Amino acid sequence: MITIKRILPFLLSALLLAGCEPGAGPTEDPGSLYTGEKIPTESTKPSQDTEKNNQEDPNLPPQDGMVRSILTNEWIDEEVAKIRPIAVTVPNEYRAVPQYNLSNASILYEAKVEGSMTRLMAIFEDWQELEKIGNVRSIRPYFAYWAFEWDPIIVHWGAPYFTYTNNVLDAETTENVDGTREESSFYRTTDREKPHNAFISGAMILASIQKNNYSLTNRDLTPEKHFTFAAPTEPNTLTQYGEDAKNATYVDMTASYPLTRCYFTYNSEDGLYYRSQYLSGGVDGPHVDGATGKQLSFSNLLVQRVKQEEIGNGYLAMQCHDTTKDGWFFTKGKGIHVTWQKTGDYEPTQFFDDTGKEIELNEGKTMILIIRDTDNFTFR
Repeated sequence: MITIKRILPFLLSALLLAGCEPGAGPTEDPGSLYTGEKIPTESTKPSQDTEKNNQEDPNLPPQDGMVRSILTNEWIDEEVAKIRPIAVTVPNEYRAVPQYNLSNASILYEAKVEGSMTRLMAIFEDWQELEKIGNVRSIRPYFAYWAFEWDPIIVHWGAPYFTYTNNVLDAETTENVDGTREESSFYRTTDREKPHNAFISGAMILASIQKNNYSLTNRDLTPEKHFTFAAPTEPNTLTQYGEDAKNATYVDMTASYPLTRCYFTYNSEDGLYYRSQYLSGGVDGPHVDGATGKQLSFSNLLVQRVKQEEIGNGYLAMQCHDTTKDGWFFTKGKGIHVTWQKTGDYEPTQFFDDTGKEIELNEGKTMILIIRDTDNFTFR
């Protein structure tokens, strides 16, 4: 077992670079990759043969030039699939809501930071045309480890001192847009007070990528496959687990997140879990995206228990690399107990059922709820 001391202050560096060689990114000429504008893609009309095939087999792409997303298993343009995602650190206290464009994120993480507050990390796949993302706040080292799994451009505004001391963000393979170093890459609004009013757009991220000569395309640092998905025509209902699959049409994380008090309600009509949480003034309600007006919803919920310690000034360390911890998987109104493993910085976190078989997620967005291994939550 890997002990949590590997991520305590001033002892992170050995873990940071394990399994990833500096300078392992691509060698393309940056001048041919970055324009500061949305990368153009060819729009291809579906052929008559494609339309006919799709009528016969819904597993075929709806039009030419589309592939399955490794994040959601949904059909996306193959040119979008070649572009690296972004990982944006977003605060989740009542003064920071509403956040903008979270409903467009493919994966959403939530974990505690100091003072029992929680922070979100949104993984966006098709992000280039988003006009307002955030608001954006400082990252924590454990969010960086989870971000590495997707090899994204990490977007944040600063970090606690020990993050830089231990080279989490300064590692040669890490590419990030940081508001403390590139304030001009962000903008502030006047509808709320600092530090809750910093936002960024897809165009601004592209400009920063160009300025820093980052790779816009995938660098092959991560495996081609991350999650395992069930076939969309044969969704995973968890009924194969018999009595081990518990009814879970309501998942309440209040005991683990006492300030945001988030909970999820299952809608059997569309097969999604809808998120609600504390808003302000003692009121709980739907967690709504300020940009789209949509309530956040997910096909899959993963609860991941991790070892956690306080390391000074209220800051936390979390054990992101392990092979022995457990959690729960919720989908289609049911839930099963799972275990998880992550064996390297750029290796995926994988989830397994109690027989040791990797679980199959359903097509769509996934919310990953990170909690301390001694914390509780309820469902029914």
